[in-house]
Amino acid sequence: MTAWYKETLHAEIEQHIRMDRVLLSERTGHQDLVIFENPLFGRVLALDGAIQTTTRDEFIYHEMMAHVPIIAHGRAKRVLLIGGGDGGALRRVLEHPVDQVVMVEIDRSVVDLSRQWLDSICGTAFDDPRLDLVIADGCAYVAETDKRFDVIIVDSTDPIGPGAVLFTAEFYADCKRCLTPGGVMVNQSGTPFFQEQEFIDVQARLRRSFADVWAYAAAVPAYVGGQMAFGWATDDPSLRQVDTAEIGRRIDAAGIQGRYYGADIHVGSYARPGFLRSLLPTG
Repeated sequence: MTAWYKETLHAEIEQHIRMDRVLLSERTGHQDLVIFENPLFGRVLALDGAIQTTTRDEFIYHEMMAHVPIIAHGRAKRVLLIGGGDGGALRRVLEHPVDQVVMVEIDRSVVDLSRQWLDSICGTAFDDPRLDLVIADGCAYVAETDKRFDVIIVDSTDPIGPGAVLFTAEFYADCKRCLTPGGVMVNQSGTPFFQEQEFIDVQARLRRSFADVWAYAAAVPAYVGGQMAFGWATDDPSLRQVDTAEIGRRIDAAGIQGRYYGADIHVGSYARPGFLRSLLPTG
């Protein structure tokens, strides 16, 4: 009998992905974790009933999550990555000439099991000497640390389970405190076509702390709902006004060769569809 993984993220619809081979299924200290193989997506990681990443399309999400803020900043040396235990975003951050990446992941099991079963996603990123891996609650970390960062990337799960606290106004305020002047924060903001209110709430909460709040997007096949949104927050509006030519020069200087990401994609990703512009006061 064919086995199927049922995603339970949305109450109104279901996505089923065929499980040809279940590699791992266990309850970690924080969440239910499943890794399985599918002939279309390759290896698939799911947490608490929601697809997190696949080896087939992970490059789209992770390149956009990491490259857009770092290239837009233009001189980032210290990066804070919250979540992202699969190592995909970390791997892309480390493609840049940064001095240090502090990665705060609440669930050590996600890191260990991703290194074992999803090595095509993380590569050797967890062995990079520039990495400081901290197993802790990201919300508590930004509330307590005295370190400052040029870029903060919040690669969280959806606002359920251990990821819920990473969608609060208080967390965003603490992230603002941890940024250097002119720094930028980005975060996973769901698929707005199906998670409209979540997107609106994230934008509103970011505006309480940041002068320039926006969002950029990319279409990731494994995520139901079309475009995946990435929240954008900074006090320097010029960071998202850099033209295509300059973005291209920065990409070349950093030696970035994205499978999805490029200068045109970077600049174009800031464009908001009309249905989103109509929902937001900054539209």
